Amino acid sequence: MQDFPPQNISYTTFKLNGFLALGEWRPILSIPYFIMFLLSCLSNSIMIYLIVSQKTLHSPMYVLIGFMSVVDLCWPICFVPSLLLNFLFEWNGISLVSCLLQMFCIQLLGAFQSTVLVWMALDRFFAICRPLYYHKHMEFHSFLKCIIVPVTRNLLLNIIMISLAGKLNFCAINEIDHCFCEHMGLVQLACGDISINNLIGLVSTFLIPTSDFLFITASYIIIFASVMKSGKSHLKALNTCITHIIVMTVNLAFALIAFMSYRIRNNISPGVRVFLSTMYILFPSCFNPIIYGVRTTEIRKQFLKFVNNMKVLPQ
Repeated sequence: MQDFPPQNISYTTFKLNGFLALGEWRPILSIPYFIMFLLSCLSNSIMIYLIVSQKTLHSPMYVLIGFMSVVDLCWPICFVPSLLLNFLFEWNGISLVSCLLQMFCIQLLGAFQSTVLVWMALDRFFAICRPLYYHKHMEFHSFLKCIIVPVTRNLLLNIIMISLAGKLNFCAINEIDHCFCEHMGLVQLACGDISINNLIGLVSTFLIPTSDFLFITASYIIIFASVMKSGKSHLKALNTCITHIIVMTVNLAFALIAFMSYRIRNNISPGVRVFLSTMYILFPSCFNPIIYGVRTTEIRKQFLKFVNNMKVLPQ
């Protein structure tokens, strides 16, 4: 029987027990997660190197793709190493402070990724619908003005969410059914009222990824309408838009399913919920650089040039 601490004492350490139902098969899970982690690190590092080193990739659109690669490189680092140690050696302990810090980093990076997709949509909007004003609105000073509101929104909502979670008392159980510290995974272990935490979580979900999704969708509707009306050929720009739509739709689908699975009655098992939460981070981190590298002509050319140069290096 579980020994509960007194009600006035709160747990300060927790155990991450994601995929615990798999028992002795859990170590095998480390193989696909390790492969995806390596793919993410390698592909995003190459993408960042290409965009930084090649002057032809220093235009706003490619710089934004570089920002996306930085997020995709850092995001899995927040949890995959500890996940692998958990699977292989059962090192599953984490302090409350470390848990809150991990939660903050994961959520802030996720919010920033959503914001980068909004900036990409704005880049395409000005490039296609307002080409005469493109450089005026996408130059560095204008860009800095544009990021103030979304960055403030992301920081403020996440600070509030983490601060409220840190004030809770965890006096019933200290086992988190997850592979990393997710907001509702931790909050639902609290003894007191968590309605305000649940509300802030929902507000963050709809003010960041959902509102960004609606803004991006509206901008692409305007872009497609403008192209159809003008009758001009913008295949290259539209190709980039389609890439953004693919990335955005997959990201939002994983995010909403993972977030809402805690809040509505459903038959989703804990293992499936944990899998969706990890894929919400790992899937875009692995495949964003591949998607952009394949579908963006200039990046593909520079990558092939990079590979050819590697081949001719002296042995």
